[in-house]
Amino acid sequence: MDIRLKTEKEIEIIAIGGKILAETIREVSKNAKVGVSLKDLDKLAFDFIKKNNSEPAFLGYRPESSKHSYNASICASVNEVIVHGFPTNYILKNGDILKIDIGVKYQGFYSDAAVTIGIGKISKIAELLITATETALEEAIKIVKPTNTLGDIGWIINLIAKKYKFKAVKGLTGHGIGRNLHEDPIIYNFGEKGKGIKLEPGMVLAIEPMFAISTDKVIQRQDESWATEDGSLSAHFEHTIAIVNNGCRILTE
Repeated sequence: MDIRLKTEKEIEIIAIGGKILAETIREVSKNAKVGVSLKDLDKLAFDFIKKNNSEPAFLGYRPESSKHSYNASICASVNEVIVHGFPTNYILKNGDILKIDIGVKYQGFYSDAAVTIGIGKISKIAELLITATETALEEAIKIVKPTNTLGDIGWIINLIAKKYKFKAVKGLTGHGIGRNLHEDPIIYNFGEKGKGIKLEPGMVLAIEPMFAISTDKVIQRQDESWATEDGSLSAHFEHTIAIVNNGCRILTE
């Protein structure tokens, strides 16, 4: 495993890119309404990122597990699709829940973040699912500090899932980030308290809880998106954070 610690200067660069990313997500979220197409949101993100002297990190990116490079600036995943949903001509409908996942490359460094939003009026269970997943990210960030472990992060995320009676999906993970979009270590959304790699200053991590209503199992579709095995709704939140001497710093807000 090759965990690359970042210098204070490198973290500052990631934070600038992360601020641009956060503004992009806010802009896309504001425009994600009934009657808007996913492709329109993708163009909005592309234009906004380029206007801010950055590059869309996902555009042209090819993960090791993929057959093709990704030909869009955002992942737009609707309802049962958890991540890597491609922004097609699909028109958002009342009751949809949309996961917006975006990466930014700024001065050679990457940041990555995601939110889940409801479109129009959504069901009570969808509202609770979104709340639970966002809460899991918030609680995970609270415990990120030197001497704690990757197992602690997975443990708290899974604990929140159980508290809300949802499932933390398996097979999809968070990751290290910095000079590359995906770096070591892998960050699972379940784990044992006190187990795994110790956190230390200079680590930069993308923490991303993903919850589903009734299954922890996922399937990969032909378009290479990942969805819940049983078709139940899913939610996803993500921040890029840096571990510092006294805790952690959110870089994508």
